[in-house]
Amino acid sequence: MSKRAVLWVAFVLVHVAVAVLGFLQPNQPMGDVYMVYEPWASRAAAGAGVVGITETWVYPALALLPLLLTHVLAPLFGSYIVAWAVVVTLADAVAFALLVGRGRSQGRTVAAWFWLVFILALGPVGMYRLDAITVPLAVAGCLWLLTRPWLAALLLAAATWIKVWPAALLLAAVIAVRRRLAIVGAAAALSTIVMGVVVAVGGVAHVFGFVFDQTERGLQVEAPVSAFWLWRAVAGFADSRVSYDDDLLTWQVSGPGAAAVSDAMTAVMVAAMALLTVIGAVRIRRGIPFLRVFPALALGLVLVFIVTNKVGSPQYLTWIIAPLVVGLVLDRDRWWSPACLALVAAALTQLVYPLWYDRVLGGDPIAVGALTLRNILLVALLVWSVALLVRTPRRSPAPVVVDTLT
Repeated sequence: MSKRAVLWVAFVLVHVAVAVLGFLQPNQPMGDVYMVYEPWASRAAAGAGVVGITETWVYPALALLPLLLTHVLAPLFGSYIVAWAVVVTLADAVAFALLVGRGRSQGRTVAAWFWLVFILALGPVGMYRLDAITVPLAVAGCLWLLTRPWLAALLLAAATWIKVWPAALLLAAVIAVRRRLAIVGAAAALSTIVMGVVVAVGGVAHVFGFVFDQTERGLQVEAPVSAFWLWRAVAGFADSRVSYDDDLLTWQVSGPGAAAVSDAMTAVMVAAMALLTVIGAVRIRRGIPFLRVFPALALGLVLVFIVTNKVGSPQYLTWIIAPLVVGLVLDRDRWWSPACLALVAAALTQLVYPLWYDRVLGGDPIAVGALTLRNILLVALLVWSVALLVRTPRRSPAPVVVDTLT
Protein backbone atom coordinates (compact mmCIF):
# COMPACT_ATOMS: atom_id res chain seq x y z
CA MET A 1 0.00 0.00 0.00
CA SER A 2 1.35 3.44 -0.91
CA LYS A 3 2.10 6.13 1.67
CA ARG A 4 -0.76 8.16 0.24
CA ALA A 5 -3.21 5.27 0.64
CA VAL A 6 -2.06 4.69 4.22
CA LEU A 7 -2.67 8.35 4.99
CA TRP A 8 -6.21 8.17 3.67
CA VAL A 9 -6.98 4.99 5.59
CA ALA A 10 -5.69 6.71 8.72
CA PHE A 11 -7.80 9.77 7.88
CA VAL A 12 -10.98 7.70 7.82
CA LEU A 13 -10.12 5.73 10.96
CA VAL A 14 -9.22 8.87 12.95
CA HIS A 15 -12.39 10.72 12.00
CA VAL A 16 -14.62 7.73 12.72
CA ALA A 17 -12.91 7.15 16.06
CA VAL A 18 -13.23 10.78 17.15
CA ALA A 19 -16.84 10.94 15.98
CA VAL A 20 -17.69 7.84 18.04
CA LEU A 21 -15.78 9.12 21.08
CA GLY A 22 -18.19 12.04 21.17
CA PHE A 23 -20.96 9.59 22.11
CA LEU A 24 -18.86 7.83 24.76
CA GLN A 25 -17.04 10.53 26.69
CA PRO A 26 -18.52 12.39 29.69
CA ASN A 27 -19.47 16.06 30.04
CA GLN A 28 -21.21 16.37 26.67
CA PRO A 29 -18.37 17.05 24.22
CA MET A 30 -21.09 17.18 21.55
CA GLY A 31 -23.29 19.48 23.62
CA ASP A 32 -22.93 22.56 21.44
CA VAL A 33 -24.12 20.64 18.39
CA TYR A 34 -27.44 19.36 19.70
CA MET A 35 -28.06 21.92 22.45
CA VAL A 36 -27.11 25.07 20.52
CA TYR A 37 -26.45 24.60 16.79
CA GLU A 38 -29.44 22.39 16.05
CA PRO A 39 -31.98 24.67 17.79
CA TRP A 40 -30.53 27.73 16.04
CA ALA A 41 -30.72 26.01 12.65
CA SER A 42 -34.25 24.69 13.28
CA ARG A 43 -35.53 28.11 14.31
CA ALA A 44 -34.00 29.74 11.25
CA ALA A 45 -35.40 27.09 8.90
CA ALA A 46 -38.85 27.50 10.46
CA GLY A 47 -38.75 31.29 10.17
CA ALA A 48 -38.91 31.67 13.95
CA GLY A 49 -35.92 33.98 14.21
CA VAL A 50 -32.47 33.98 12.65
CA VAL A 51 -29.47 34.49 14.91
CA GLY A 52 -27.23 37.24 13.61
CA ILE A 53 -30.14 38.73 11.66
CA THR A 54 -33.09 39.18 14.00
CA GLU A 55 -31.02 39.01 17.18
CA THR A 56 -27.43 39.53 18.29
CA TRP A 57 -25.25 36.45 17.99
CA VAL A 58 -21.93 35.31 19.44
CA TYR A 59 -20.62 34.37 15.97
CA PRO A 60 -20.10 36.21 12.66
CA ALA A 61 -22.78 35.94 9.99
CA LEU A 62 -21.37 33.07 7.86
CA ALA A 63 -21.39 30.76 10.88
CA LEU A 64 -25.05 30.13 10.12
CA LEU A 65 -24.25 28.40 6.80
CA PRO A 66 -22.71 25.16 8.16
CA LEU A 67 -25.48 25.00 10.74
CA LEU A 68 -28.14 25.19 8.03
CA LEU A 69 -26.25 22.78 5.75
CA THR A 70 -26.18 20.24 8.56
CA HIS A 71 -29.91 20.80 9.13
CA VAL A 72 -30.58 19.99 5.46
CA LEU A 73 -28.44 16.83 5.57
CA ALA A 74 -29.67 15.59 8.96
CA PRO A 75 -32.62 13.55 7.56
CA LEU A 76 -30.19 11.60 5.36
CA PHE A 77 -28.21 10.45 8.40
CA GLY A 78 -31.00 10.25 10.92
CA SER A 79 -29.37 12.69 13.30
CA TYR A 80 -28.13 16.28 13.34
CA ILE A 81 -25.08 15.14 15.32
CA VAL A 82 -24.09 12.50 12.78
CA ALA A 83 -24.68 14.93 9.92
CA TRP A 84 -22.41 17.45 11.63
CA ALA A 85 -19.62 14.87 11.93
CA VAL A 86 -20.03 14.06 8.23
CA VAL A 87 -19.88 17.75 7.22
CA VAL A 88 -16.71 18.29 9.26
CA THR A 89 -15.12 15.13 7.87
CA LEU A 90 -15.89 16.11 4.27
CA ALA A 91 -14.48 19.60 4.80
CA ASP A 92 -11.34 18.11 6.33
CA ALA A 93 -11.06 15.67 3.42
CA VAL A 94 -10.93 18.47 0.84
CA ALA A 95 -8.14 20.30 2.68
CA PHE A 96 -6.36 17.02 3.46
CA ALA A 97 -6.34 16.11 -0.23
CA LEU A 98 -4.81 19.48 -1.04
CA LEU A 99 -2.17 18.98 1.65
CA VAL A 100 -1.22 15.40 0.73
CA GLY A 101 -1.25 15.98 -3.02
CA ARG A 102 0.36 13.04 -4.78
CA GLY A 103 2.02 11.87 -1.59
CA ARG A 104 5.55 12.50 -2.86
CA SER A 105 6.53 15.39 -0.56
CA GLN A 106 8.05 14.32 2.75
CA GLY A 107 7.14 17.65 4.34
CA ARG A 108 3.51 17.34 3.32
CA THR A 109 3.37 13.74 4.52
CA VAL A 110 4.76 14.72 7.93
CA ALA A 111 2.30 17.62 8.14
CA ALA A 112 -0.60 15.31 7.23
CA TRP A 113 0.35 12.81 9.94
CA PHE A 114 0.67 15.65 12.43
CA TRP A 115 -2.84 16.86 11.60
CA LEU A 116 -4.32 13.39 12.07
CA VAL A 117 -2.54 12.77 15.37
CA PHE A 118 -3.62 16.22 16.57
CA ILE A 119 -7.27 15.44 15.78
CA LEU A 120 -7.02 12.22 17.78
CA ALA A 121 -5.14 13.87 20.65
CA LEU A 122 -7.66 16.69 21.02
CA GLY A 123 -10.65 14.38 20.73
CA PRO A 124 -14.31 15.05 19.95
CA VAL A 125 -14.37 18.66 21.15
CA GLY A 126 -12.27 19.48 18.10
CA MET A 127 -14.91 17.96 15.81
CA TYR A 128 -18.15 18.92 17.52
CA ARG A 129 -17.59 22.68 17.56
CA LEU A 130 -17.98 25.36 14.92
CA ASP A 131 -14.20 25.84 14.92
CA ALA A 132 -13.91 22.50 13.10
CA ILE A 133 -15.39 24.10 9.99
CA THR A 134 -12.78 26.86 9.97
CA VAL A 135 -9.71 24.61 10.27
CA PRO A 136 -9.81 23.08 6.75
CA LEU A 137 -10.58 26.51 5.28
CA ALA A 138 -7.54 27.89 7.10
CA VAL A 139 -5.27 25.03 6.02
CA ALA A 140 -6.29 25.33 2.37
CA GLY A 141 -6.02 29.11 2.47
CA CYS A 142 -2.50 29.01 3.88
CA LEU A 143 -1.35 26.43 1.34
CA TRP A 144 -2.57 28.60 -1.55
CA LEU A 145 -1.13 31.92 -0.36
CA LEU A 146 1.80 32.01 -2.77
CA THR A 147 0.22 30.67 -5.95
CA ARG A 148 -3.43 31.74 -5.58
CA PRO A 149 -3.45 34.63 -3.08
CA TRP A 150 -6.91 35.83 -4.08
CA LEU A 151 -8.43 32.39 -3.53
CA ALA A 152 -6.47 31.97 -0.30
CA ALA A 153 -7.79 35.30 0.95
CA LEU A 154 -11.36 34.34 0.07
CA LEU A 155 -11.04 31.13 2.09
CA LEU A 156 -9.43 32.86 5.06
CA ALA A 157 -11.99 35.67 4.96
CA ALA A 158 -14.84 33.15 4.82
CA ALA A 159 -13.33 31.34 7.81
CA THR A 160 -13.07 34.67 9.65
CA TRP A 161 -16.78 35.32 9.06
CA ILE A 162 -17.47 31.95 10.71
CA LYS A 163 -15.11 32.35 13.69
CA VAL A 164 -12.94 35.44 14.15
CA TRP A 165 -9.60 33.72 14.79
CA PRO A 166 -8.53 33.24 11.09
CA ALA A 167 -8.20 37.03 10.96
CA ALA A 168 -4.79 36.39 12.53
CA LEU A 169 -3.79 34.34 9.47
CA LEU A 170 -5.09 37.06 7.15
CA LEU A 171 -3.06 39.65 9.01
CA ALA A 172 0.07 37.52 8.76
CA ALA A 173 -0.58 37.06 5.03
CA VAL A 174 -0.96 40.80 4.44
CA ILE A 175 2.41 41.31 6.12
CA ALA A 176 4.32 38.44 4.48
CA VAL A 177 2.84 37.98 0.98
CA ARG A 178 4.18 40.23 -1.78
CA ARG A 179 0.86 40.27 -3.60
CA ARG A 180 -0.81 41.78 -0.56
CA LEU A 181 -3.23 43.83 -2.66
CA ALA A 182 -4.78 40.55 -3.84
CA ILE A 183 -5.11 39.45 -0.20
CA VAL A 184 -6.67 42.71 0.95
CA GLY A 185 -8.90 43.07 -2.10
CA ALA A 186 -10.32 39.55 -1.96
CA ALA A 187 -10.93 39.69 1.79
CA ALA A 188 -12.53 43.12 1.52
CA ALA A 189 -14.74 41.99 -1.37
CA LEU A 190 -16.06 38.96 0.49
CA SER A 191 -16.59 40.98 3.67
CA THR A 192 -18.52 43.60 1.73
CA ILE A 193 -20.76 40.93 0.22
CA VAL A 194 -21.42 39.29 3.59
CA MET A 195 -22.22 42.59 5.29
CA GLY A 196 -24.35 43.68 2.34
CA VAL A 197 -26.45 40.52 2.50
CA VAL A 198 -26.91 40.82 6.27
CA VAL A 199 -27.97 44.46 5.93
CA ALA A 200 -30.27 43.66 3.00
CA VAL A 201 -32.20 41.06 5.00
CA GLY A 202 -32.64 43.38 7.95
CA GLY A 203 -29.69 42.51 10.20
CA VAL A 204 -27.86 45.83 10.19
CA ALA A 205 -28.20 46.18 13.96
CA HIS A 206 -26.55 42.81 14.56
CA VAL A 207 -23.85 42.54 11.89
CA PHE A 208 -21.07 43.19 14.43
CA GLY A 209 -22.92 41.98 17.51
CA PHE A 210 -20.42 39.15 18.00
CA VAL A 211 -17.65 41.68 18.71
CA PHE A 212 -19.46 43.35 21.58
CA ASP A 213 -20.61 40.03 23.00
CA GLN A 214 -17.04 38.79 23.30
CA THR A 215 -15.78 41.95 25.01
CA GLU A 216 -18.46 41.61 27.70
CA ARG A 217 -17.45 38.07 28.72
CA GLY A 218 -15.89 37.22 32.07
CA LEU A 219 -12.83 35.05 32.68
CA GLN A 220 -13.53 31.48 31.60
CA VAL A 221 -12.05 28.66 33.67
CA GLU A 222 -9.76 27.33 30.93
CA ALA A 223 -8.23 30.69 29.94
CA PRO A 224 -4.54 31.06 30.89
CA VAL A 225 -5.25 34.37 32.61
CA SER A 226 -7.76 32.64 34.91
CA ALA A 227 -5.10 30.49 36.60
CA PHE A 228 -4.56 32.87 39.53
CA TRP A 229 -8.20 32.81 40.65
CA LEU A 230 -8.66 29.15 39.80
CA TRP A 231 -5.75 28.17 42.04
CA ARG A 232 -7.07 30.47 44.78
CA ALA A 233 -10.36 28.59 44.59
CA VAL A 234 -8.45 25.29 44.78
CA ALA A 235 -6.60 26.58 47.84
CA GLY A 236 -9.91 27.37 49.54
CA PHE A 237 -9.91 31.17 49.46
CA ALA A 238 -13.51 32.24 50.07
CA ASP A 239 -13.21 35.31 47.80
CA SER A 240 -12.43 33.26 44.68
CA ARG A 241 -14.79 30.76 43.10
CA VAL A 242 -15.94 29.03 39.95
CA SER A 243 -19.51 29.66 38.79
CA TYR A 244 -21.73 29.02 35.76
CA ASP A 245 -22.89 31.79 33.41
CA ASP A 246 -26.39 30.82 32.25
CA ASP A 247 -26.39 33.32 29.38
CA LEU A 248 -23.06 32.32 27.84
CA LEU A 249 -23.22 28.65 28.92
CA THR A 250 -19.67 28.72 30.32
CA TRP A 251 -17.92 28.23 33.64
CA GLN A 252 -16.09 31.35 34.79
CA VAL A 253 -13.84 32.40 37.67
CA SER A 254 -14.39 35.36 39.96
CA GLY A 255 -12.39 36.94 42.72
CA PRO A 256 -10.46 40.07 43.70
CA GLY A 257 -9.41 41.96 40.58
CA ALA A 258 -10.93 39.44 38.16
CA ALA A 259 -13.44 41.92 36.69
CA ALA A 260 -10.72 44.53 36.09
CA VAL A 261 -8.44 41.98 34.41
CA SER A 262 -11.34 40.78 32.27
CA ASP A 263 -12.03 44.33 31.12
CA ALA A 264 -8.34 44.83 30.26
CA MET A 265 -7.73 41.62 28.32
CA THR A 266 -9.11 42.85 25.00
CA ALA A 267 -6.71 45.79 25.08
CA VAL A 268 -3.85 43.46 26.01
CA MET A 269 -4.70 41.21 23.08
CA VAL A 270 -4.81 44.11 20.62
CA ALA A 271 -1.51 45.52 21.90
CA ALA A 272 0.24 42.14 21.71
CA MET A 273 -1.00 41.52 18.17
CA ALA A 274 0.06 45.02 17.11
CA LEU A 275 3.56 44.47 18.49
CA LEU A 276 3.92 41.11 16.76
CA THR A 277 2.62 42.60 13.51
CA VAL A 278 5.26 45.34 13.66
CA ILE A 279 7.99 42.74 14.26
CA GLY A 280 6.80 40.73 11.26
CA ALA A 281 6.64 43.83 9.05
CA VAL A 282 10.18 44.82 10.04
CA ARG A 283 11.47 41.33 9.22
CA ILE A 284 9.85 41.41 5.79
CA ARG A 285 11.23 44.91 5.15
CA ARG A 286 14.71 43.64 5.99
CA GLY A 287 14.46 41.01 3.28
CA ILE A 288 13.52 37.90 5.27
CA PRO A 289 11.48 35.73 2.86
CA PHE A 290 7.85 34.71 3.22
CA LEU A 291 8.83 31.10 3.85
CA ARG A 292 10.63 32.18 7.01
CA VAL A 293 8.28 34.90 8.26
CA PHE A 294 4.74 33.70 7.59
CA PRO A 295 4.59 30.42 9.58
CA ALA A 296 6.19 31.97 12.69
CA LEU A 297 4.12 35.15 12.45
CA ALA A 298 0.90 33.22 11.83
CA LEU A 299 1.51 30.88 14.77
CA GLY A 300 2.45 33.80 17.00
CA LEU A 301 -0.65 35.81 16.16
CA VAL A 302 -2.95 32.82 16.62
CA LEU A 303 -1.34 32.02 19.97
CA VAL A 304 -1.78 35.63 21.08
CA PHE A 305 -5.48 35.12 20.31
CA ILE A 306 -5.47 32.07 22.61
CA VAL A 307 -3.06 33.04 25.39
CA THR A 308 -4.51 36.52 25.97
CA ASN A 309 -8.09 35.40 25.44
CA LYS A 310 -10.40 35.51 28.45
CA VAL A 311 -12.52 32.67 27.05
CA GLY A 312 -10.09 29.79 26.48
CA SER A 313 -12.51 27.11 25.27
CA PRO A 314 -10.85 23.72 24.56
CA GLN A 315 -11.64 23.82 20.84
CA TYR A 316 -9.38 26.85 20.51
CA LEU A 317 -6.49 24.39 20.26
CA THR A 318 -7.64 23.63 16.70
CA TRP A 319 -6.52 27.13 15.72
CA ILE A 320 -2.84 26.23 15.82
CA ILE A 321 -3.23 23.40 13.30
CA ALA A 322 -2.95 25.55 10.16
CA PRO A 323 0.26 27.47 11.01
CA LEU A 324 1.92 24.31 12.29
CA VAL A 325 0.95 22.40 9.14
CA VAL A 326 2.49 25.16 7.00
CA GLY A 327 5.60 25.21 9.17
CA LEU A 328 6.04 21.44 8.78
CA VAL A 329 5.50 21.61 5.02
CA LEU A 330 8.17 24.29 4.63
CA ASP A 331 10.75 23.28 7.23
CA ARG A 332 9.84 20.05 9.04
CA ASP A 333 13.15 19.77 10.92
CA ARG A 334 12.78 23.15 12.60
CA TRP A 335 9.03 22.82 13.21
CA TRP A 336 8.92 19.24 14.47
CA SER A 337 9.68 20.15 18.09
CA PRO A 338 6.91 22.77 18.46
CA ALA A 339 4.54 20.39 16.65
CA CYS A 340 5.25 17.75 19.29
CA LEU A 341 4.62 20.30 22.07
CA ALA A 342 1.33 21.12 20.38
CA LEU A 343 0.35 17.43 20.39
CA VAL A 344 1.03 17.23 24.11
CA ALA A 345 -1.04 20.38 24.66
CA ALA A 346 -3.88 18.84 22.63
CA ALA A 347 -3.78 15.61 24.65
CA LEU A 348 -3.81 17.58 27.92
CA THR A 349 -6.78 19.54 26.61
CA GLN A 350 -8.76 16.35 26.01
CA LEU A 351 -7.77 15.17 29.46
CA VAL A 352 -9.05 18.42 30.98
CA TYR A 353 -12.17 18.49 28.82
CA PRO A 354 -14.19 16.38 28.67
CA LEU A 355 -12.50 13.65 30.77
CA TRP A 356 -11.55 15.58 33.91
CA TYR A 357 -13.81 18.60 33.60
CA ASP A 358 -15.83 17.77 36.70
CA ARG A 359 -12.59 17.51 38.63
CA VAL A 360 -11.36 20.86 37.31
CA LEU A 361 -14.60 22.55 38.35
CA GLY A 362 -14.46 20.78 41.69
CA GLY A 363 -10.99 22.14 42.40
CA ASP A 364 -9.02 18.90 42.12
CA PRO A 365 -5.34 20.00 42.13
CA ILE A 366 -4.19 17.27 39.73
CA ALA A 367 -6.83 18.21 37.13
CA VAL A 368 -6.18 21.94 37.58
CA GLY A 369 -2.46 21.17 37.33
CA ALA A 370 -3.02 19.48 33.97
CA LEU A 371 -4.90 22.54 32.75
CA THR A 372 -2.13 24.82 34.00
CA LEU A 373 0.52 22.72 32.28
CA ARG A 374 -1.45 22.90 29.03
CA ASN A 375 -1.53 26.69 29.29
CA ILE A 376 2.18 26.85 30.07
CA LEU A 377 2.87 24.86 26.89
CA LEU A 378 0.81 27.35 24.88
CA VAL A 379 2.81 30.23 26.33
CA ALA A 380 6.02 28.35 25.52
CA LEU A 381 4.88 27.90 21.92
CA LEU A 382 4.14 31.63 21.72
CA VAL A 383 7.61 32.47 23.04
CA TRP A 384 9.15 30.02 20.54
CA SER A 385 7.31 31.53 17.59
CA VAL A 386 8.29 35.08 18.56
CA ALA A 387 11.92 34.04 19.05
CA LEU A 388 11.96 32.34 15.65
CA LEU A 389 10.44 35.41 14.03
CA VAL A 390 12.98 37.76 15.62
CA ARG A 391 16.08 35.61 15.13
CA THR A 392 15.39 33.91 11.81
CA PRO A 393 18.28 34.31 9.33
CA ARG A 394 17.91 35.69 5.84
CA ARG A 395 18.79 32.39 4.25
CA SER A 396 15.99 29.85 3.75
CA PRO A 397 16.54 26.23 4.88
CA ALA A 398 17.81 23.89 2.20
CA PRO A 399 14.64 21.75 1.77
CA VAL A 400 12.45 24.76 1.09
CA VAL A 401 11.45 25.61 -2.45
CA VAL A 402 8.89 28.15 -3.60
CA ASP A 403 6.48 25.59 -5.02
CA THR A 404 6.03 23.78 -1.67
CA LEU A 405 2.89 25.88 -1.22
CA THR A 406 0.53 25.27 -4.12
